[in-house]
Parts: sequence; C-alpha cells; structure tokens
Amino acid sequence: MLNAIRKDLQAVFDRDPSATSRVEVILTYAGFHALLAYRIAHWLRDLGVPFFPRAVSQLARWMTGIEIHPAAKIGTGFFIDHGMGVVIGETAEIGDYVTLFQGVTLGGTGKERGKRHPTLGNHVVVGAGAKILGGIQIGNNVKVGANSVVLKNVSANSTVIGVPARVIKAQGERLPDATMDHINLPDPVSDRLLELEHELIELRKKVENPDPYPPR
Repeated sequence: MLNAIRKDLQAVFDRDPSATSRVEVILTYAGFHALLAYRIAHWLRDLGVPFFPRAVSQLARWMTGIEIHPAAKIGTGFFIDHGMGVVIGETAEIGDYVTLFQGVTLGGTGKERGKRHPTLGNHVVVGAGAKILGGIQIGNNVKVGANSVVLKNVSANSTVIGVPARVIKAQGERLPDATMDHINLPDPVSDRLLELEHELIELRKKVENPDPYPPR
C-alpha cells in the first residue's frame, strides 16, 4: 500500500504543472486525499474488517466530493485532477497511470448484477464530466473526451467523444505523459454537417446556373 501511495503522489507532479511541493499536495489536493482514504479503506476491506472501510470512503466523500467504493480496484500512479463529483463504483477496475478529471463517473446502468462497472486499462485519460457506464472494457491508452457518455467497449489506442461516445481515432499513437487537448478534439457530427452544406451549395449552383449544353 505504501508503494502505491508513493506512486500516486509522484503522479501528481508528473501530470499537474501547478504542483510545487510535496507538502502542498499532501495538505491541499482533494484528489490525493480521496485516493489516500481509498487505499486505507481498500486495505481494511481486504483484511475483512466490517463497516469501517465504507465509513472511511463516506467520510472522504464528505470531505473531498469524491466517492470511491472500497471494493474498487485501482492500480498505481492514479491521478484525479480537481476531482469534485468523481464517482467510482464498487466493481470498477482501473489500471496503472490513469487520469480522471472532475465530474467523471465510472458507474453502472442500473440493470446489471455482478460486474456492473467499467474496467479501464493503463494510461487512460477521461475528460471532465465524462460518464463510463456498465461492465464494459476500456483498452490501454484510450482518451475519453469531456462530457462523453461511453456505453460500449473501446479498443486500445482510441479516442472517443460524444453522447453516446463515438470513436474518432483508432490505433493512434499514445500522447506523451497521458495528456489530452480538450479544445482541439474533432467533432465528427460538425464535420459531416459542413460536408453536407458544401454539397448543398454546389447543387444550388447547378440549379440556378444550368449547363446550356447538357451532354446527350
């Protein structure tokens, strides 16, 4: 557990340029506080201690606005940026070096039993407000755009955006340091509308200016 906590602390400095000192992170970063509480609650749960793991997680939720179920499985180097409103369900599984932004939900659909929360691979980045629902698989190096709703499996090295989420980049190279340019994510719906508008303009030109010598 201590090794995982050390890697979680280092992840803050690797992925947050505003982090200036260990003291600052330990005392003021809500995401790190929530993750520290989770590590303790998960450890207690593995020891078979009743009640206290859930009590620790609820106390952390009250203090940080981040809810992580003690039974969730989280790898090392995990980073929650800002974090308010993050929810991680009971059967969620998260790989190593994953980044979640504020408002992310790793939840269920309300219709499943057993494994009802998502599994995230390594080096996954989930943008602010995104929802990943159900017992689905998110592959390694996947990027999920802000406010997306992911309801189906996503293959590795992909980027998904939208409601419901659509793959807009497949088998692409992983961006260095697990970062994401939220501003410049492509919008396939907008791109298609622009194509249709261009086609409509061309058709209108042909109607208004017919060819005086059409081919026979």
